[in-house]
Amino acid sequence: MDEHKENINTKDVNVKMSATREEDEEEEKTKSCSRICPAAESDAQASQSNSDFSHPVYKEIAVANGHINRMSKDELRIKLSELKLDTRGVKDVMKKRLKSHYKKQKLLQSTTEGGPTDTYYDYICVVDFEATCEEDNPPDFLHEIIEFPMVLVSTHTLEIVDSFQEYVKPELNPQLSDFCVKLTGITQKMVDDADPFPEVLQRVVAWLQERELGTKYKYAILTDGAWDMSKFLNIQCRLSDIRYPQFAKKWINIRKSYGNFYKVPRTQTKLSTMLEKLGLKYEGRPHSGLDDSRNISRIALRMLKDGCQLRVNERMHAGQLLSVPSTDPVEGAPPPHSPRSRE
Repeated sequence: MDEHKENINTKDVNVKMSATREEDEEEEKTKSCSRICPAAESDAQASQSNSDFSHPVYKEIAVANGHINRMSKDELRIKLSELKLDTRGVKDVMKKRLKSHYKKQKLLQSTTEGGPTDTYYDYICVVDFEATCEEDNPPDFLHEIIEFPMVLVSTHTLEIVDSFQEYVKPELNPQLSDFCVKLTGITQKMVDDADPFPEVLQRVVAWLQERELGTKYKYAILTDGAWDMSKFLNIQCRLSDIRYPQFAKKWINIRKSYGNFYKVPRTQTKLSTMLEKLGLKYEGRPHSGLDDSRNISRIALRMLKDGCQLRVNERMHAGQLLSVPSTDPVEGAPPPHSPRSRE
């Protein structure tokens, strides 16, 4: 549903969710010091930044990067082959892959000597909702989630290890449009036989809890764009009269991560384009939430193998979409809890 999501009406009436003081109280507490002492926070960040890159290993990495920048596409492919690395993808992708390999090797070497290293989440949970839609969505159309998929990626084994999928019964507009059925492959019977969103969300929470995410293991949510959380989940929670779940308030927008890591413009970060540039092909049925999630996971895995440090870069606060600065500490999502009423 990635291309169609970009055409969704973005008026505040469809997006904004009234946040209560209680929902954001905890987050406000953690932010209060930075608002009171912005200068101190800035100095601390600057000091940390200087410390991070003063290690001699980064000079060695810079020299290696300069050599790689001068290599032709054929030279890159030969070198990648010698190192038993993936040789697929366009030239810029192969350059990034080779640079990341050398960086990782240098950092691993320096770690044994007390030097810097990278940190990862234990798991990344990929989500790509499907929602009710019309061919030409009217300005006041409210999208309801009709498929809730999750694909669990291990950052240690670099593979998909589990998945979850349930269909959801829409209540505001229970009849699916012909366009929606054709686009998503979700039939009227599938949603008629499904449970309402709060019940499905409860089973999602149980699924996450069974895997000890947020307690024993550090994890983060990952999406293809901002729409899934900032629009679909935001709207759905308001329609279902439940609070926006804390575990989904921050996430990795893979389009941002991909663009920043491979240094490509936003126009080259659609799902189909990212797959193509990485030398991959779409597997499954386009606009199936579960199949989309699996293909997004394949992109995330390819990026992790290429050395990308996937980290949270977007969040919801008081019903609004905000960016998360790269200077913020890497934190995992909190333990998931049962849906709560907004009353």
